[in-house]
Amino acid sequence: MIYLYKIITISLLLFIVKTQAQTKLSDYLIIGAENNLGLKAKFYEYNAALEKVPQVGTLPDPKFSFDYFISPIETRVGPQRAKLGISQMFPWFGTLNAKEDIVIQISKAKYEAFEEAKSKLFFDIKSLYYNVYFIQKGIKITKENIRILNTFQQLSIIKIETGKASVVDEMRVEMEINELLNQLAYLTDSKYAIEVNFNNLLNRTDSSFIVISDTLRSDSLLVSKNELLNSIYTENHLIKQLEYKIQSWKNQEVVAKKKGMPQFSIGVDYVFIGKSSNLDLGSENGRDAFILPKVGISIPLYRKKYKALVKEASLNMEATQFKKENKQNQLTSLFENGYKDYQDADRRIDLYLKQLKLADKSLNILLTAYSTDGKNFEEVLRMERKVLKYALEIDKARADKNATVAFINYLMGK
Repeated sequence: MIYLYKIITISLLLFIVKTQAQTKLSDYLIIGAENNLGLKAKFYEYNAALEKVPQVGTLPDPKFSFDYFISPIETRVGPQRAKLGISQMFPWFGTLNAKEDIVIQISKAKYEAFEEAKSKLFFDIKSLYYNVYFIQKGIKITKENIRILNTFQQLSIIKIETGKASVVDEMRVEMEINELLNQLAYLTDSKYAIEVNFNNLLNRTDSSFIVISDTLRSDSLLVSKNELLNSIYTENHLIKQLEYKIQSWKNQEVVAKKKGMPQFSIGVDYVFIGKSSNLDLGSENGRDAFILPKVGISIPLYRKKYKALVKEASLNMEATQFKKENKQNQLTSLFENGYKDYQDADRRIDLYLKQLKLADKSLNILLTAYSTDGKNFEEVLRMERKVLKYALEIDKARADKNATVAFINYLMGK
C-alpha cells in the first residue's frame, strides 16, 4: 500500500512539473506584453492619438477685442470712450463631428499598430523559445552520443588488445568525439546568443534563466487552408490598420467639403459712454454701457483651394486602398510559404521517427556483430552518426512546425 502511494505521488509530481513547463511559454508571453519597450511605445502612441479627439471636436476659441477711442465719438447720449467685444465662430453644420471621426479612425489605426506589434512580439518570443528548445535538446543528444562513443572507444581498445581490431578503429572513434565536442561548443554558444535575444524581448537581464520544457507539445492548424487565408484577410492587424486609414480619408473628404461652406459668427459689443454736455438728456446722460449684438458670416470665395483639399483626400483614399490590396497579396505569399513549411515539418517528423527506429535497430545489429568478430566498425560509427542526425532532425522538425504555426497565427492577428 505504501509502495502504491509513493508511485501515485511521484506520478502527480511529474504531471505538475510537465504542466508547469508547458504553460511556461504563456508566462513568457505575459512578461513580454508587460515589459517590452517597443510594445509600450506603440501603446503610448495609441493613447496620444486618443487625446486628439477633444482637440478637434470643440469650437474655436472665442475672440475677445478691446478698442479705446483716442478721439471720442460723439453719440446722442454722450461720447464713446472705449469698447469691449466678444464673438464666437461656428463652422458649417457637422464639421466638428466629421473632424472627430477623422481622429477616431486614426486612433483605431494606431491601436491596430499596437496589436500588430504585440502579435509580432509574441511570434518572436515563440520562435526564440522553440530555438532554445531545439538547441537544448541538441546539447543533450550530443552529450549522450559522446558518452556512447566513449563506450565504443573502450570496446575498440579491448578488440585491439585481443587482436580482433585495428588501432585505426580507436582513432576513428576519437575523431568522431572531437567533431562532436566542436559541435557541442557551437551549440552552447548559439544557446547563449539566443537566450540574450529572448531576454531582451522580455526586457530582462541577459543572464536571466529560461525554463524550457523537456518535451515540446506539437501545435497544429485545426481549420482548412481556405479558412486560414480568409481569417488573414479579415483579422490581420496591418489590413485593419489600412482599413481605418481609408475610413479616415473618407472623413477627411467630408471635412474638406464642409470647409468650403460658409462659417457664422455671433458676438456682442459693450460700449463705454462718457458724460454729455447736453443736460436735457436726464438719466440717459453718460450711461455706462451700450450693448450691440452682431452676426457675421465668412464666405469661402476662393474655391480652388477647397476643391484641391477634396481631391487630395480622394487620391489618398485610393492610394491607401491600393496599399491594402498589395498587402493582401504579400500576406497571401507569406501564408503559402508558411503553409508549405508547416506541411514539410509534419512530413519530416513522421519520416525521421521511422528512420530513427530503423537506425537504432541497425546499430544494435552492427554492435552485436562487432562485439563478436570485430568487423565493420566503420559501419558502426556511420550508423551512430545517423542515429544522432535523426534524433536531432526530429526535434528540429518539431520546433519548425510549432514556429510555423506561430507565424500563421501571427498573420491571422492572434
